[in-house]
Amino acid sequence: MNMKRERVRYTAEQKQAIVVRMMPPQNEPVAKLSEETGVTDVTQYKWRKEARAAGSATPGNGQTSDKWSSQDKFLVVMETFAMNEAELAEYCRRKGLYREQIETWKEVCLQANGQVFDQSNQLNSQLKEEQQRTKSLEKDLQKKEKALAEAAALLLLRKKAQAILEDEEEE
Repeated sequence: MNMKRERVRYTAEQKQAIVVRMMPPQNEPVAKLSEETGVTDVTQYKWRKEARAAGSATPGNGQTSDKWSSQDKFLVVMETFAMNEAELAEYCRRKGLYREQIETWKEVCLQANGQVFDQSNQLNSQLKEEQQRTKSLEKDLQKKEKALAEAAALLLLRKKAQAILEDEEEE
């Protein structure tokens, strides 16, 4: 039995209403919305992905804000970065967030980038040290190879000299 799924079209209003319910403060789980609205979870995940790409924090996982993904927290930081105190307070009331949470998330975002930069600088200095050490070891190796070649040449000359002396003694 071949079951063909019929493609359902949703209006922009229906889509927006569901996406808004995924956003704070409701932050309703996709499974619950799917059961309630009849819109498949695959479709809702697609809409959530599009909303995130457009810069909206849409966790849609039913969890409290302290358990959101770092991507959603970052999007909230981006949305609120240029807001003054009054705008931020209004935003927090609408989204069910605390100003302190957003400030903490902002600090984490800023520190994360700083740590990457610091780690990069540290790795670069370690790389330079290793390159200098490698260069020094290569010089030492070249000196030792030359000394070994000289020793081999002297050994060969010594054997030849011994062979010549032995030949002369036999004569």
